[in-house]
Amino acid sequence: MTFTDKLNELQPSLDQESLLHRMIKHIRRSLDLQEILTTTASQVRLFLDVDRVKIYRFDADDSGEVIAESIHEHRLPSLLGQCFPADDIPQEARDMFLLAQQRSIVDVVNQKIGLSPLQSKETGKRLQTNIYYRQVDPCHLLYLNAMGVQSSLIVPILDSDPQEQSAKPKLWGLLVCHHSEPRKILKRELKVLQQVTDQVGSAIAQSNLLTAARTKQEQEATINRVTTLLHKLPTIQLQAALKEVITAFAGIGGRLYIEQSRELYTWGDQPTLPYELDNSIIEQHPIWQKWMAECKQGNIWTTADLYKEPHLRVLALAFRSTQIRGLMVIPLHYREKFIGVLSIFRSEFKTEILWAGRCDQNRRQLLPQLSFELWREQRKGQAAEWKPEEILLAQALYEHFSMAIQQQQMYKQVQSLNANLELRVQEQTAELEKSLLLTKLLKQVTEHIRRTLDLQTTLQTIVREVRPLLNSDRVLIFQLKNKSVIVEEINGNWQSVLGVNAPPECFPDEYTRLYCQGRIRAIDNVSTASLTDCHREFLQSLQVQANLIVPISMGVELWGLLIAHECKAPRNWQDAEIDLLQQLGDQAAIAIQQAQLYEQTCDAETEARNQATQLEHTLHQLQETQTKLIQTEKMSGLGQLVAGVAHEINNPVNFIYGNLCHASDYSEQLLEILRLYQRHYPYPHNEIHTAIEAIDFEFLIEDLPKIITSMQVGTDRIRSIVLSLRNFSRLDEAENKRVDLHEGIDNTLLILQHRLKANAGFPRIEVIKNYGNIPQVECYAGQMNQVFMNILSNAIDALVMETEDWRLGTGDKGDKENNPSPILRQSSVQVPNDASYFNSGNLPKFGADSAASTLPEAVPTSLRASEASVTTLGKALAPQCSMPTIHISTKISADNSRLLISISDNGPGMTQEVKKRIFDPFYTTKPVGKGTGLGLAISYQIIVEKHGGIMECISEPGKGTEFWIEIPIKAPATISSNMED
Repeated sequence: MTFTDKLNELQPSLDQESLLHRMIKHIRRSLDLQEILTTTASQVRLFLDVDRVKIYRFDADDSGEVIAESIHEHRLPSLLGQCFPADDIPQEARDMFLLAQQRSIVDVVNQKIGLSPLQSKETGKRLQTNIYYRQVDPCHLLYLNAMGVQSSLIVPILDSDPQEQSAKPKLWGLLVCHHSEPRKILKRELKVLQQVTDQVGSAIAQSNLLTAARTKQEQEATINRVTTLLHKLPTIQLQAALKEVITAFAGIGGRLYIEQSRELYTWGDQPTLPYELDNSIIEQHPIWQKWMAECKQGNIWTTADLYKEPHLRVLALAFRSTQIRGLMVIPLHYREKFIGVLSIFRSEFKTEILWAGRCDQNRRQLLPQLSFELWREQRKGQAAEWKPEEILLAQALYEHFSMAIQQQQMYKQVQSLNANLELRVQEQTAELEKSLLLTKLLKQVTEHIRRTLDLQTTLQTIVREVRPLLNSDRVLIFQLKNKSVIVEEINGNWQSVLGVNAPPECFPDEYTRLYCQGRIRAIDNVSTASLTDCHREFLQSLQVQANLIVPISMGVELWGLLIAHECKAPRNWQDAEIDLLQQLGDQAAIAIQQAQLYEQTCDAETEARNQATQLEHTLHQLQETQTKLIQTEKMSGLGQLVAGVAHEINNPVNFIYGNLCHASDYSEQLLEILRLYQRHYPYPHNEIHTAIEAIDFEFLIEDLPKIITSMQVGTDRIRSIVLSLRNFSRLDEAENKRVDLHEGIDNTLLILQHRLKANAGFPRIEVIKNYGNIPQVECYAGQMNQVFMNILSNAIDALVMETEDWRLGTGDKGDKENNPSPILRQSSVQVPNDASYFNSGNLPKFGADSAASTLPEAVPTSLRASEASVTTLGKALAPQCSMPTIHISTKISADNSRLLISISDNGPGMTQEVKKRIFDPFYTTKPVGKGTGLGLAISYQIIVEKHGGIMECISEPGKGTEFWIEIPIKAPATISSNMED
């Protein structure tokens, strides 16, 4: 082709602008890249009026494919979808296309090529549109002649990332124009084609951004779906999450292996280890285990062809029977501990490439391609490469799966521990209940037996009561003196054995000696038992298939035998049944000699009652121990959490606090320097004057010290809160020591400060403190803080509930009869019983001047005489504030030996029925899920049992609630020793 700069007509210029306008409009209107490229090829062909325009795209291996094409009346054959080898375009030409954006114009007839670089290869600067002519390479001419092309124009298409300004563009493809006859290309036409390719480059960049955005959106949606499935405790959906992940990676299968439990979740196609590898699970194979041990935390391993990996040579045998070829392995770790592995499988596939003529590799570098006959190449056993965005998605899923599996394992451990603990408690409880039941039944039988002193009646009562307990067919008493059965009780139509004598030859004297020594004989099956023939025949003649024999002894003398017969079928006698019959035999012996040994029988009855009482007491202690264990674990965890948070906050706050004073000094010094400058240089430069006005310099000088001061105030506040948290947890003060209880109360109030503040639906709660001059008290500080927390939390609950009832129109005082104060639903404080410490003439006063009120010195002894007196005292002590109020008072007793603490609220109060049960474990009047009923029970034990104190409550419906706590200033020696035990 020949290049010319002549512009003689106006219409061509208008056509160029119209083409460019249509191209830009279509690119901006459509988001489909293929549609844009097809339209571009069609419009350019119409604009240039040439035979063929194609868009050629480079692949990763430098080969290329025609992805869009427009042909005029089939004057040239179609190349759409055909691929061309990398050697068709030399590397030097590709470099010039990329670095100089060189346009190539070939005139086959004149054997010339015109080169027009758009920018400098060395500097990258834009160049004037010039054309440089030289002779065309003969191979190039042969190549074009073979295609039937007499003139061609090639314009490079570059791809740039608009989000990365510094990123270098890439050679994406070529815009190629072919004509079967010689044709001239004008300068304006080349300029328009360059603008069109620039717009195509923009469309490619937009398509890449759209594809990336859609990919990111799909990945985020996948992560959200997987996260939802992984965090559905306690029903974590690992199987569904695995399926979701495999689908997201376009896999045909996958598996999730958990190391600790050796659980395996699978979906889709799976590998199968051959028999000779001696493992059923590939993750348990030594080679795989060694591989996982060498993997670093967070590394994602991928391969497009697992058969090419040397370290998988042995394990690859497991995949031979499947279509799996691509493999992604995600080792899962939690805090550097290997917890499992997630594997994704991709299928192999076949591809068919349409080449524009078969490529002869031996002649490729020497001769040009002269035949463009379509050649199909089949490629088998291929798998898609793992893309960088897929690796990023795998890394995100790695975190979620690791966390979810660890949480599931922790949850299972906790569930297992809880189940084991509950099972042990149930087993012990069942054993105790069973023992208690047997003891009660034994007691009942004994009472029936001992109702008469008549020997025959007593014997008949024995067998009548024993048979239902054992659920046997026959129970009898064999008297050794008479050598016969003297009484029996039969269930069913079995023959009577009353008066039957035992054959002497079947029961030698050796049997008597053994029974006298306490022998108990249980025969489960007469037919198979180790018996003499005489003994077996005798039992079978009595229709006996199993029997149980216990001796009835009078001291060292054998009186007779208590025997149970099973006639229907053999029977496996249980230890409990044997033990029961033995005890009944003992009771029968006692009943037989009750006339002579009546006193001993009474002692046995008393012992049985004491045993039953002890069992009930043991069961009660077990329940209390369980309650204490639960509360202790909760408070221990709370203390550790509070101490840990306080420690973590303290370090950065101390750093800020320590540097604020220096910052304040430095800022004052800098401001002083500025003032000196203003004094000695009152007329600054215009630029400085403009800057001063822009930053509002006067306001800055005035506001900077205030900012420093407010920061100091804030850090002081944070430090005080941290100190309060540490003091409240008192993890380092678990022993009995002297502490300031005022500090414990204040720390508790500080922690509860957020509940005392006003909000949109609730006014603030006023806390009135009336602290006395008290010394340090020897106590368990952490447990005392627990008591204060329980009482104050429930007082706040009471006031909040009452305020909500009033606000909803249901808060009249009359309703409080059945809605007692929540302060009593969990709290654990009690009023002193010692009335000598109260003075009815100096009761606390509440109201506007309540802050100056004092704790009562003593209460008259008469107040202890009746419940009505305590109610009267409660009315006197009930707060009368119109707003929600909590009143806290402390004082030393008259003899300076005990500390009195009063905590009261002006809430709804409680009824007498509720007040009687407030210290019972698990008793609560709060809604389900709002309270456990442990607070008051545990707090009562802390005050009374661990500190030797007193705790009582004064409350009436509509009069509020008040708790009195009384503990010794110094713990008694006995209590201290018990605490050490």
